[in-house]
Amino acid sequence: MKTYISASILGADLLNLADECDRLKENNVDMLHFDVMDGQFVNNISFGLPVLEKISKYTDIFLDVHLMIKSPLDYIDAFAKAGSNMITFHVESDSDPDETISTIKKAGVKAGISVKPGTPVEEIYRFLDRVDMVLIMTVEPGFGGQGFIPETASKIETLRKYITEKNIDVDIQVDGGINNKTIDIVRKAGANVFVSGSYLFNSPSMAEAVKSLK
Repeated sequence: MKTYISASILGADLLNLADECDRLKENNVDMLHFDVMDGQFVNNISFGLPVLEKISKYTDIFLDVHLMIKSPLDYIDAFAKAGSNMITFHVESDSDPDETISTIKKAGVKAGISVKPGTPVEEIYRFLDRVDMVLIMTVEPGFGGQGFIPETASKIETLRKYITEKNIDVDIQVDGGINNKTIDIVRKAGANVFVSGSYLFNSPSMAEAVKSLK
């Protein structure tokens, strides 16, 4: 099971995004986690299509787009055209999950589905054979820099056991409070794609921070 590191843009120096993208490439970070918030699904507003489009034209790093928005289905085609390599949406959103997954796949992009800390992971079981990744939020979505919620580890364990038993090829991503201490908890539970923001970008050495997560 390969390990991937996805750097959350929420932790980056937003005045120097080009330099930050270069830093990620230089330090062997696998993905840029592009957090999209609409102020409705979550109580925060972040970045949208123009920023993603500029980033995709500047760098070839894998763009891991996380839609924390009320109606993701309405925006799939636009985010695909803007350069997304993977689009993850929330099962708790207003959009029909089956239709949303189909639209993502039709756009030629990898599909991910996410659950908040309070949502039972079993709610996404029926979609597992159609997605490339499940994102289990280890904090409440909406703001960067939050502390890891330990209880979410059991959801990761449950999901890993299920996909192993069913022989389903799907990655498990975790997002929220991931650093050199919490990484052991989520890796042991079965996650293999780790989103980290402030820990990566604020470390004295990004190379050492990446090494500690991998």
